[in-house]
Amino acid sequence: MWYRTRRAIGWAALCGVAAFSFLFGSTQAKDGPEGLSAVAIRRVHPVLIRNERNALLQLVVDVKRSEAVRLQSLTFSLGGAEALGDLEALEVIATGDKSELIEGTPFGAAAAPSVRISFKGDQTLQPGANVFWLSCRLKPNASLLRKVGAACVSVGTTAGRLTPHDSSLGRRQRIGVALRKHNDDGVHTYRIPSLTTSSQGTLLCVYDMRRRKSRDLQEDIDIGLSRSTDGGQSWEPPRVIMDMGEYGGLPQEQNGCSDPGIIVDQKTGEIFCFAVWMWGKPGKHQWSGDGSEPGYEIGKSAQIMMVRSKDDGLTWTKPENMTRKLKKESWWLMAPTPQQGINLADGTLVMPVEGRDETGESFATLMISKDHGATWAVGKPAFSGGNECQAAQLSDGSIMLNMRNDHEKYRAVYVTQDLGQTWQPHPTNRNTLIEPNCNASLYRVDYGKGSQRKQILLFSNPRSQERRTHQTIQVSFDDGRSWPSKYHLLLDEGRGRGYPSITRVDDQHVGIVYEGSQADLVFEKISLNELLKR
Repeated sequence: MWYRTRRAIGWAALCGVAAFSFLFGSTQAKDGPEGLSAVAIRRVHPVLIRNERNALLQLVVDVKRSEAVRLQSLTFSLGGAEALGDLEALEVIATGDKSELIEGTPFGAAAAPSVRISFKGDQTLQPGANVFWLSCRLKPNASLLRKVGAACVSVGTTAGRLTPHDSSLGRRQRIGVALRKHNDDGVHTYRIPSLTTSSQGTLLCVYDMRRRKSRDLQEDIDIGLSRSTDGGQSWEPPRVIMDMGEYGGLPQEQNGCSDPGIIVDQKTGEIFCFAVWMWGKPGKHQWSGDGSEPGYEIGKSAQIMMVRSKDDGLTWTKPENMTRKLKKESWWLMAPTPQQGINLADGTLVMPVEGRDETGESFATLMISKDHGATWAVGKPAFSGGNECQAAQLSDGSIMLNMRNDHEKYRAVYVTQDLGQTWQPHPTNRNTLIEPNCNASLYRVDYGKGSQRKQILLFSNPRSQERRTHQTIQVSFDDGRSWPSKYHLLLDEGRGRGYPSITRVDDQHVGIVYEGSQADLVFEKISLNELLKR
C-alpha cells in the first residue's frame, strides 16, 4: 500500500490535473471543436524492463461544453522511438480525473508497436478533465542505450477531431531496468543500494531487503545482492549475504541488518560488504536517542558487521563482528556508509564510514586498509553533523568526502591529504550542491587514450531542497569546484526515496542504481559520450 501511495503522491505532485488547468487553461487545439481541448504531457523518468506498465505520455482531455461527448479514437506516433523492436506491447489506460497511472480502465485493445498506432473505443467524456495514459511494456532484451518517444497526433470524438497541445514534443525516455520492485520475492521493500564493479567486471549491487515493512531498523531486514555479468542488461536472482536470523533467541524483526557499504580490492579480487546490525530494541533506530549507545555490548550499541567474497560475489563468509576493532568505546555508533569504497594506486582500500561521536552527534570519515582488508583503521571525523558520504580521489592525490548535511540543505564537502587524519573544507562546502537531506553518489571517471588521459567527477542525488525528486547526474571537470548546468543529466523528475550509487560498467559507460519513482531500485546505463556532450 505504501508503494502505491508513494507513486500516487509522486504523479499527483508532478503531473496533476490541476497543473494542466493552470498551465494551459482552456487552451483549444487548432481547428478543434468548441469547448474541447487536450494537452499531452511527458515527464522525465525511465521506462523499465520488468514493469508491466510504463507511462510514455499522459493525455488530458478537458470538456467545457454542455453536450455529451464520446471519445472514439486516440492516435499516436512512435517516430521518436529509436528502435520499435524494444517494445513488446502498448495500451491506453483511462484513469478518470486521477493523475497517476496505478489503476484504470483500458481504452481499446492492447496493440503491437508500429510507427503510427490508433486505439479505438467508445467512452463518455465527463465534464472537466479526463486523463488517459499511453503505456508500454518492454522486451527483456530492450537496449539500455536506447530511448523511447511518443506523441499524440489526434483525438477523435463525436464532436470532432482535435490535436493536443504538446509543450514537451520530442522528449524521449531512457530504457532502464526495474532491478527490484515492491513485493519482489515476497519482500515488502528494497532500499539503500550500493553499486560497484568487481575485478572481473561484474556489477554488484547490495541493498536492504526490508521483508515486512518499508521502515528502517529496528525491523526484519537482511542484506541482499544482485549480480550482472552482462553490463546490467540482466541480473541474477538476489542472494541473501547477511542475515542474523534469530540470534540470541530474538525474532527476525529484532535482528535487522541495514545500510550496506561495499568495496572491491581490485588487486586481489576480494569483495568486502559492511552493514549495521541491531539486536533487540524494538521501536528504536540507531541514529536517534538510545537506539545505539556507547560501548560495545550487543543489545546496547549497534554493531558493524562484515562479510567477504573471494569468488566474484558468488559465495560469502558468515558475518564477522568488527565493532571492537573499529568503534571507539565512547562513540554511540560506528556504521558503514551505504556506498562503495575506492582503491588507491598503491593498493590502499578507502571505505567511507559514518557514526555518532561521544556526544551522540553524527559524523563522517574514512576507514583505511593497507593490507588488503586484513586490518582496518578509522580516521578522524571530517564534519560534525554529516553522515552518509562518498569518497573520491582528486587529481592531486587528496581524497574528497562528500557528505549528507544535517545542518542545511547543501552538501558538506571536505578534503584530506593524509587518509582522514586531518580535514579541510572544500571551496564548495555547504554552498554549492543542493540536497533534500539524502544520500548521494560521487564517482571519479578516468577516460581518454594514451597521453590524453583526463578525469571527471560524477555526482548524483535528488537535485532539490524540498523533496526527493529530480534525480540528476552532474559532471565536474575541475575536481568538484564547479558543476556546469550544461552537463546536468536529469534521470527522473518523479518522487522516489532518492538514494543513488554510480559505478563504471566499461570504458565507455557508467551505471547507476537509484531509488526512483518507477521502482524501488532502478538501474540505468549511460554512455560517457552523452555525459560529456560529445
